[in-house]
Amino acid sequence: MKKEFWAHKTAEIQKGAKIGKGTKIWQNSQVLVGGQIGENCVIGHNCVVYSKAKLGKGVKLECNIDVWDLVTLEDYVFVGPSAVFTNDLNPRAKYPKKKYPQYGKWIPTLVKEGASIGANATIVCGNTIGKWALIGAGAVVTRDINDYAIVVGVPAKIIGWICECGNKLKFKKEKAICKICKRKYQKKGNKVWQIK
Repeated sequence: MKKEFWAHKTAEIQKGAKIGKGTKIWQNSQVLVGGQIGENCVIGHNCVVYSKAKLGKGVKLECNIDVWDLVTLEDYVFVGPSAVFTNDLNPRAKYPKKKYPQYGKWIPTLVKEGASIGANATIVCGNTIGKWALIGAGAVVTRDINDYAIVVGVPAKIIGWICECGNKLKFKKEKAICKICKRKYQKKGNKVWQIK
């Protein structure tokens, strides 16, 4: 059977990993048994996709990123270089969760469709990043992030709103039209959604 994805000769793809058609995996990256990567993804160099991690189609990981167990990246998520995911709120080297489940458990993280995470950002586990949100470089996400929100800082806070196409939105009377793609949005409080 012909392999339908491309992997650099230094990449390690364990038997039982699921990799979609058209995906490219670059130098020194690993995909562990059970790891799932959708179609047409790009996995940069020095990345690891763990056994219980799930990546949708069109996901792009830049370099030096570990996608730990229980991290889910939906379709078209972008993750900038050296961004960090976590899956343990109270890690202890002496008391690993697998051996001592009474001391806690691993916590899932969800990054919804089209969200972008800037270089060196840290995503604390247990949080959801909304669809098409933009996490600024170096930000630390400690809570759920709304759809279309632009967040920066430590901890990350909303500073604006962004269109699906990546253009900053300006709201007037709770409505915005993207200057580039002409998509329309409605806003109420800290919630934004696209309207037809």
